[in-house]
Amino acid sequence: MKAFVIIPTYNEKDNIRSLTSAVLAQNADIQILFVDDNSPDGTGVIIDSLVAENDRIHVLHRSGKLGLGSAYREGFKVALGMGADYLIEMDADFSHDPGTLPLFLSAIKVSDLVVGSRYLNGVSVVNWPIRRLMLSYFASVYTRWVTGLQLRDCTSGFKCFRRATIEALDLTNVTSDGYSFQIEMNYRCMEKGFRITEIPIIFIDRHAGSSKMSGSIVREAVTMVWKLRIGTILYRLLGK
Repeated sequence: MKAFVIIPTYNEKDNIRSLTSAVLAQNADIQILFVDDNSPDGTGVIIDSLVAENDRIHVLHRSGKLGLGSAYREGFKVALGMGADYLIEMDADFSHDPGTLPLFLSAIKVSDLVVGSRYLNGVSVVNWPIRRLMLSYFASVYTRWVTGLQLRDCTSGFKCFRRATIEALDLTNVTSDGYSFQIEMNYRCMEKGFRITEIPIIFIDRHAGSSKMSGSIVREAVTMVWKLRIGTILYRLLGK
């Protein structure tokens, strides 16, 4: 069993060493693939030194800040090429607790996609301002209403896919980033009839660095859900 934790990075030098140690300590079968977007703060240089020290650590260097969705799409392809059985999305800032990784690896044995949910048992978010919390929570409500997704947390970025799940999706047609990338991947899995499971997580606001959230990411998510829904309706009509 090979589980690849794919971690996009941009200016995460304060987190990267301690995060790496915490992730690798969870399971001997876990490997890490960093996708670094040419971080100006030297994050990529630190990762290179970690790669040289441990053959369970890998890195994909990119030319610049190209977006979260594209980082995961490229990371998936590289990890699949290295023989990954399971692919885990994870943030670099400790908002996703590495201690939860064994729960994902247990749940994925009977699922095709496991989503770490902040809203499965009430609200499990620490240190977020109320405005950010409300935005995230109602984004999931809005997404469920438009798309029909049966998830409490539609925008979570802490999740685990089976290899076969990713291989069955046409990643060339998944073009969104940020919130909308997470929504689109969930939706594509639902369309395929995959088994999707949610497990509870506690989301803790980042330890260091700055948030990557922006207004354009929110606007993309608002419009993406309608594109997904309308695309499905048109496909069914044309299919008939």
